[in-house]
Amino acid sequence: MAQLIKNQTVAVDAWKTLELAEGETPEAVVLPAGDIIFPFAVWQARKAEIISCHKRIGLLLQPDERVEEVAADLDYFIVIAVNFPKFVDGRGYSTASLLRQRYNYQGELRAVGDVLHDQLFFMQRVGFDAYALKDEKNAVYALEAGFSPFSDTYQTSTSQPQPHFRRRA
Repeated sequence: MAQLIKNQTVAVDAWKTLELAEGETPEAVVLPAGDIIFPFAVWQARKAEIISCHKRIGLLLQPDERVEEVAADLDYFIVIAVNFPKFVDGRGYSTASLLRQRYNYQGELRAVGDVLHDQLFFMQRVGFDAYALKDEKNAVYALEAGFSPFSDTYQTSTSQPQPHFRRRA
């Protein structure tokens, strides 16, 4: 089970992610009860049913799924999980930035998948506030080393809207 860091502390993860079994379709999958993070395809296929049966809804976005397609639905989601299938796949950074800056998403934005401590600082800068570390990774070490590799930054970000020269003045 992945270790969750939320708001720079180790947290207990109450959310379960719905995974489709091989050959299972979004239209036919059994919708479990509780706090569930639904894959994008299931959300698209069964949006009305999910809204009527669940008070707290999460969404899982894969790197090739477009934020624009759920922009009108963002108010339904308590948490949006963005998958990083490989360390070298950086599309999730753009997804997070779009959610926070363009669409003003205010809920929990969680990085899942191949999440390592070296990425935490950069993920935070684009708007992530929760991180599901890979199973074998040490959350305490990630907290110590992951959020402060640099003492200050020059450029703007979601977490720091003013560039360095403006903060200095």
